[in-house]
Amino acid sequence: MPKEVTVAGVTVDPKTKSPIVLLRDAETGNVVPIWIGLLEANAIALALEGTELPRPMTHDLMISILHVTGTRLRSVEIADIRESTYFALLNLEENGEIVRIDARPSNAIALALRCGARILVSEAVLSQSSIPAPAPFESEEGDKWTGLLEKMDPGQFSKYKM
Repeated sequence: MPKEVTVAGVTVDPKTKSPIVLLRDAETGNVVPIWIGLLEANAIALALEGTELPRPMTHDLMISILHVTGTRLRSVEIADIRESTYFALLNLEENGEIVRIDARPSNAIALALRCGARILVSEAVLSQSSIPAPAPFESEEGDKWTGLLEKMDPGQFSKYKM
């Protein structure tokens, strides 16, 4: 059974300088770090801030397609992790039926934020990739995340790839 998570923020891997989106399990406080691309990190950060750009981004165009077709994004799910790669699903509702479509996790998260949809993570992903959050957890304190990520074993970083 997947668990609902929130986007705790976006940070940078101190070793690779790659953006990481941090998904937090409200029940345990644990965090799933997912390495993402720069454009997706920007889209997620803008959605978290509620900022709209003068020109539509890809996620805005996807939302337009959903509206025109009468389809609703019910949730996104980070459903699996295989060979260091995360897999996500868009759970769409069309005419009362649920349709599941494969998606990149970063795009799925950005779309969920823009649509106000739930973000879920499967128990398998949580058990394989969640880490304890620094206490007390405050998303504004990026230094805590940098410190936590710097203390992790370098071999652990190589197991998660963009």
